[in-house]
Amino acid sequence: MSSKKAPTGLRWRASTTFILTTVAVGLFTDLFLYGLIVPVLPFMLKERVRLPDEKIQSYVSWLLAAYAGASVIFSIPIGVIADRANARQFPFLCGLAALLAATIMLAMGQTILMLVMARILQGISGAIVWTVGLAMVLDTVGPENLGKVIGTIFSFISVGELAAPVLGGVLHNKTGYAGVFGLGSALLVVDFILRALMIERKTAAKYDKSYEGKSNSGEHGVREEEGENRERSEEEPLLPKKEEEAYRISHGQNSLLRNLPILYCFSSPRLLVALLLAFVQAALLATFDATIPTEAASLFDFDSLQAGLLFIALDIPYLLLGPLAGWAVDKYGTKPAAVLGFGYLVPALILLRLPTEHLISNTKGNIILYSAILSLNGIGLAVIGSPSIVEASDVVQKYNKANPGLFGENGPYAQLYAFNSLVFSAGLTIGPLLSGGLRDTIGYGNMNLVVAVITGITAVLSFLYIGGKPKILQR
Repeated sequence: MSSKKAPTGLRWRASTTFILTTVAVGLFTDLFLYGLIVPVLPFMLKERVRLPDEKIQSYVSWLLAAYAGASVIFSIPIGVIADRANARQFPFLCGLAALLAATIMLAMGQTILMLVMARILQGISGAIVWTVGLAMVLDTVGPENLGKVIGTIFSFISVGELAAPVLGGVLHNKTGYAGVFGLGSALLVVDFILRALMIERKTAAKYDKSYEGKSNSGEHGVREEEGENRERSEEEPLLPKKEEEAYRISHGQNSLLRNLPILYCFSSPRLLVALLLAFVQAALLATFDATIPTEAASLFDFDSLQAGLLFIALDIPYLLLGPLAGWAVDKYGTKPAAVLGFGYLVPALILLRLPTEHLISNTKGNIILYSAILSLNGIGLAVIGSPSIVEASDVVQKYNKANPGLFGENGPYAQLYAFNSLVFSAGLTIGPLLSGGLRDTIGYGNMNLVVAVITGITAVLSFLYIGGKPKILQR
């Protein structure tokens, strides 16, 4: 033990369980408040801003995109600051302050400008929580268990993104806007308490030497390439010599690369495709957010409560299968999950056109059909939840191991998750704009056909690059 007096409850406040719980709740809160107003936005625009009906879909898409656009702009600076900071907890709390301000503005906003500013503040908060939070996860568990942990966290936080519209619709229908934002405020209180109590491993090491060596994710081992033996004894080097050479970086680069060394890693097609997976995953989530409420209103004349309840069909498979899919990524690698997940979503998305074709004559039958197809898509969303972040972490981990000291004491992980947040937010930006525009011009069924083609291309790229070159193409 150190001579310094340890904070009260150091053991449980710095425990793996509490740190992961705090990060999970932070991510949950961000996505929950993002999705809470999804079914409510059309009614806010109509009742508060008094927009005509024909403009509501486009403004809904733009408000969803404002959140993601702010995350795109702020993610990289936040990542650089987080990697150079002595602790990650302070920026984590700053993100919560931005989210609180955004929630107040949404609750009181009566103009488009106020609503847009609120969504921008939400986007800044999202950039912080995703960048800093995921870096803390890797700091805590290392890459060996990242898939299982990310799969479990994502299955939990997916409820925040996908179930929030359900609760938003129910509360708006039963209690009005006060109930919607009252729930959001209560969740913010819980989130603040957890973030304030949490103690990072690096901070805990100042009081208890047993935490030393646990705070730097660079101390953990790295994953093996797909198809290689995934177990390695402690006596063997962390990277094979040939592989280490492949990831070694020559020095003497320009000032931009020296100040932002994560850019070195983008010479790897594995990393680029991993980030593409994050982009497409986010675009899919945003597509469902932007189009389910409006399509439900158009097809079935649903109100906010009924439209929100449709999201349950997406939630249940995601919640149940997320941890299992993450475990499979840890055991079998990222390639099978990425290829099978995105490939599976191709027919699942195409099937969404069936309710619009009115193959079933009665409305109730069409509602059941639509819900069943949404459940099929929820299975695919669960499978693609963790391959992207696990693959990206693996690649950067190998660069960090092959180039000791190049990325600094903390490694480049917050910078990596900043780029992940950037591309994820770009997907959240482009997803609703693309899907909303396509739905208005070529219809809901053809819109999903376009999205299915994009997921098919993503599956092919995953086969070629994720987890390394496929065995069938190796000589």
